[in-house]
Order: sequence, then C-alpha cells, then structure tokens
Amino acid sequence: MERVEAELFTDGGNNAVVRLPPRRFPGVLIQGDSLSVIRSEVAEVIEACDQGDLAGARETASLLLADLDELLARYTVALDAHKVPRPY
Repeated sequence: MERVEAELFTDGGNNAVVRLPPRRFPGVLIQGDSLSVIRSEVAEVIEACDQGDLAGARETASLLLADLDELLARYTVALDAHKVPRPY
C-alpha cells in the first residue's frame, strides 16, 4: 500500500470526485459495495436478454443508466465548480 495526497473536489462520501497524482483529470471513487451493485445490475440486464425478457432488461438498464447519469452529473458539477475542463 502506498499513501498519497489526493485532491478532493466533492465531499468525501460515496462517489467522491478526486484527483490522484499525477493524473490530469479527476476520477470518481466508487465504493466496493456500490461497484458490486452496478455489476449485479449489468448481470441482470444480460440475464434478462438471455431469457428473452427485453422489457425487464430495458427496465433494469434504464435504472442503471439513471444512476450513471447522476454520477456523471455530480462529476461534471465538481469539475465546473473548480474550473477543470472535462476529459470528454
């Protein structure tokens, strides 16, 4: 393990926006439990597709997309607040 100083662009809670040295752009710190939930939701979409349940797949994918949109919005607001250009 290595200890480094990081720049914190949001509060330190879930989905914190941080920049690690020597990175040019910040990233989003996703906690392990949250990462596991995202993985499970993607697996649900795949399983629903495999079973031909396109309505179920679409519903789960829509919820996942909404969560990712919120995450991206938080990231964008943090970058804008600190006048950091977007990497996309």
